[in-house]
Amino acid sequence: MLKVNRTPVRTSRNFKINNIKLEDVNIPEKVWSFKPATITSSNLVENNVAVSGLTYGLGDSLLKNVMQCANHKAKITVDKQDKDIKMIYHFDDENTNLINYIEIDAKENANVIVEYKSNTEKECFVNSIIKIVACQQVMINVFVINLLNESSNFFLAMENSLEENSNLQYTVIDLGAKNSIQNYYANMTGESANNDLQAIYLGRKNQLKDINYIAELRGQKTNVNIDVQGALKDNAKKNFKGTIDFKKGCKKAKGDENEYCMLLSDRAKSIALPMLLCTEDDVEGNHSTASGKLNEKEIFYIMSRGINKQEATKLIIKARFQKILERICDEEVRNELMEEIDRRLD
Repeated sequence: MLKVNRTPVRTSRNFKINNIKLEDVNIPEKVWSFKPATITSSNLVENNVAVSGLTYGLGDSLLKNVMQCANHKAKITVDKQDKDIKMIYHFDDENTNLINYIEIDAKENANVIVEYKSNTEKECFVNSIIKIVACQQVMINVFVINLLNESSNFFLAMENSLEENSNLQYTVIDLGAKNSIQNYYANMTGESANNDLQAIYLGRKNQLKDINYIAELRGQKTNVNIDVQGALKDNAKKNFKGTIDFKKGCKKAKGDENEYCMLLSDRAKSIALPMLLCTEDDVEGNHSTASGKLNEKEIFYIMSRGINKQEATKLIIKARFQKILERICDEEVRNELMEEIDRRLD
């Protein structure tokens, strides 16, 4: 049994959300090199990269797996030549296991897309770490996209360091994998640093989504916004754990988190645990979470325009997702995602 993705503060066992326990998941200990990777960057170092530890991450076993068995490592130093960076990992019948480490040192503004996509029906395994340093005055937009097939396992740890006046916009689109487990950590040390984290998840069949987002505000006037929109159908299950931690010294800091789940089936299950922690005064923190079925009046109104119920349901879900999808700067990727959401809602 694999036990991963612990909350930063333990809660009652009755919630069954402190971590996730997975059976029948084997962590590959020996893997071949991963070849179908497309990376566009003028300042790329591959494989000769040292893997560093994580403050939180998904757990010791998965971190050790990356440190000892990574079959792809990449380090990018963003300068004025790197405005748009793409890192696309295509899985096929010959390349099903990816254990990788990505390190991005953002010294200039940039857009970064990291996409994991299956071109095979075989079970795939991903254990990935993405570490980003947002330097002073820099604005960086990061998009992480999971389009794996629904027999795969997807483990992703994201760790970010924000310096003074930096602006990190992070967007996670989580559609694929049987088990999709995410851990996000922002260490906001610089004064007036800003972190805007927005995410979409869509679960169907027996998919499991376990989402653990953590932001620690240390610098004065720092700001974090976490907005998560999701939908579950069939027997899908989602755990959302969001923690905003106001550390000593972060006066006049602000943190907001919101998570909303649309339930499209009586069998779908949604659990949410939003937390605010504080050891400083003169700060502002807000959190909310909600889940429920779609508004029947809205569906009826759309159907009165000659649209069937399935298409009306799609329109409502895509309307809630649209604002987050519009953040994606690449029109081709954005259209691909809209088509994929439409297909998975059928």
